[in-house]
Amino acid sequence: MWNDILWRQYSAALDMLEAAIQTCPDALWCEPGKPRWNESGVVGFWYLGFHTLFFLDCYFSGSLDSFSPPEPFGLDELDPAGLLPDQAYTKAELIAYLAHCREKCRATLAVLTDEKAAEICEFPWLRLGFGEIIVNNLRHVQHHTAQMNLLLRQGTHAPARWVTTVDRPLQLP
Repeated sequence: MWNDILWRQYSAALDMLEAAIQTCPDALWCEPGKPRWNESGVVGFWYLGFHTLFFLDCYFSGSLDSFSPPEPFGLDELDPAGLLPDQAYTKAELIAYLAHCREKCRATLAVLTDEKAAEICEFPWLRLGFGEIIVNNLRHVQHHTAQMNLLLRQGTHAPARWVTTVDRPLQLP
């Protein structure tokens, strides 16, 4: 039961993140080659999407040892010096990464047991049970999706709609 509830909420959160990415106008996105931060010190829209997906992927791996983001993404986001990707990622790249993360989330939640949820996961900056990491990660996705929607709203663009839940089956036929 909890697996299905978590999956429906992750599906809704990822649908909202995807809508924010899809609806972002090019002027707000931050064209490739521009820095992560704009002249007013606000993080670029593309970077919020990338950061959110990177850590969603990372935390669902359970450890850094088993984490390897798909191409064209690297591990620069883990650099303590704040190393930036070589260029801003495109919408298409982030939408593909989102699909990768959605499937990783579904596959993980489909087989999640109480024992797995209780396993302690250690990252250099975080030590929690895997179940708590899953819930914490859901809050992280919503936090940054809300930031993206605020940027859309401030730019006088319509923010992505609220999604309460999604009736997407956890188990594949």
